[in-house]
Amino acid sequence: MTVAYFDCFSGIAGDMILGALLDLGINETILKKELHKLPLTGYDLIVQKVKSNHITATDVTITVTEDQHHRSLSEINDILKRSSLQPQVKKLCQDIFHRLGKAEAMIHDVDIEEVHFHEVGAVDSIIDIVGSVIGVTMLGIDTIYCSPLPLGHGFVSCEHGLLPLPAPATVELLKGIPVYTVDRNQETVTPTGAAIISALTSTFGEMPPIKITRIGYGNGKIPSNYPSLLRVFLGELIPTSRKKNTGKKRKK
Repeated sequence: MTVAYFDCFSGIAGDMILGALLDLGINETILKKELHKLPLTGYDLIVQKVKSNHITATDVTITVTEDQHHRSLSEINDILKRSSLQPQVKKLCQDIFHRLGKAEAMIHDVDIEEVHFHEVGAVDSIIDIVGSVIGVTMLGIDTIYCSPLPLGHGFVSCEHGLLPLPAPATVELLKGIPVYTVDRNQETVTPTGAAIISALTSTFGEMPPIKITRIGYGNGKIPSNYPSLLRVFLGELIPTSRKKNTGKKRKK
């Protein structure tokens, strides 16, 4: 069984996930060809190798080439439905965006269909989410595991003004997921990153026994003294043998 373990020592964001998957070896040309199946224009996807604390990683940057508007959940679902992506890719992407919409609706006390995504509805977040799902599919990953997530503090500026960190949408998305605080005045887990990893991951905790075949590093955009990276281990799950309980007591 092919598995991946997301080692989020510096946090997680959509571009970090996509960068790490590319670093693991998914074909950039094929990825872009798949993304072109979306009825979405006005952007360029730039992939390049960078170094963070002397560690080589893959950086993903989406540059907007045309004016983009805020999109509702129904508009994003329409983009996915009109695409020629594989059905399982469409379904998982819709699930991720539904998670985001549900979190935003909860925070603002509105119906989910009234939610208009701002940063999350921007073209870069759509590409991060859809690209990440395509990448997992291309790598043939059966199961994803993830480490507990580090949460920074402070405030972040967005369409709604200043918001506390972790951002309210991020906190909603991380319900039931193990987290811990770090002394870093920055956003370590973004709403997009939280939505993707909460939808893709089956178990949060320590790395299971695996035979590592590849390791990928995705670059983050927030300057830090720490390596601003997401590390993903790809490998084969090692079966653990358990002795059967025969019910017999051992002789003394």
